[in-house]
Amino acid sequence: MTSLAYQSLSDNLYLIDTGMNRPGHTGCYLLEDSGELAFIDTGSSNNVAGLLEIISELGFTLDAVRYVMPTHVHLDHAGGAGRLMANCPKAQLVVHHKGAPHMIDPSRLQQGATAVYGEELFQQVFGDLVPVDASRVVAAADGDRFPLGSREILFIDTPGHANHHGCFFDTRDRALFTGDTFGLSYPEFNKPDNPWIMATTTPVAFDPEAWFNSLERLMALEPATACLTHFGQLSDPAREVTKLRKSIEQHVAVALQEEARAEETGRYDRLHQALQQVLLDSLENHGVELPADQQKTLLALDLDLNAKGLEVWLIRRARRR
Repeated sequence: MTSLAYQSLSDNLYLIDTGMNRPGHTGCYLLEDSGELAFIDTGSSNNVAGLLEIISELGFTLDAVRYVMPTHVHLDHAGGAGRLMANCPKAQLVVHHKGAPHMIDPSRLQQGATAVYGEELFQQVFGDLVPVDASRVVAAADGDRFPLGSREILFIDTPGHANHHGCFFDTRDRALFTGDTFGLSYPEFNKPDNPWIMATTTPVAFDPEAWFNSLERLMALEPATACLTHFGQLSDPAREVTKLRKSIEQHVAVALQEEARAEETGRYDRLHQALQQVLLDSLENHGVELPADQQKTLLALDLDLNAKGLEVWLIRRARRR
């Protein structure tokens, strides 16, 4: 058996739990048609061995992988892309045109993340980033289409969470692979047929207006499902998108309230505290009965990143003025 857990979502689609951070936190998707495979997102370099095991366990060869498709180059989505490509000789890497240079030369990504995490923790969480030969990289633009067996995968440019973010849409089954553009929805907080959804405002390119526009474009595709990297498949995106819009608005309100103080000292701590209360209140309203300390533990990483992202957003706003 593979070292990674995975489940079949349909005859052609698998959700793989990369195990990153905790079970049910970071996934990737394997789409198959006529013996051809596409990975949408990859997790980190450290979990690529598990992805290769799954290919074998499902009865495919590495030559069957036609595409590796990270939604953006944040390392929980694209950290494993280079190592996966190195093992899949016939694959093309399809990534947003703004992110493509970082896949060809990931040194800046690795240096930046190492500066944040420290070398030991970076290696533990991510592992070394492997460059991809430029000849194998497709710098995707909005509206590009990629054949997979008898179906097509549409690329949609979706800034908001990051300016190098794109979503992939399976035009046959109307499955939308959203990366972080449809927010976060963790299993521990979800009710049957009623997921809890929150925005992710990680540094450095949070742009709420662009994000709302991206959501409008995605909903115009009338997707049947939304496949979130964090975490799992949502069955009614048109119904659930309202929750995400509200969460984005709540994050913006917290940031603007902080901006009105015009005091930078202690800003991160205040943002963190305010966001934590907003999220705990939201979970209570959703009917989540986990103890508050457990909720805080499950949200700790995202709270830290979201507060830092809003702090960066406020700095950008001040510079524009």
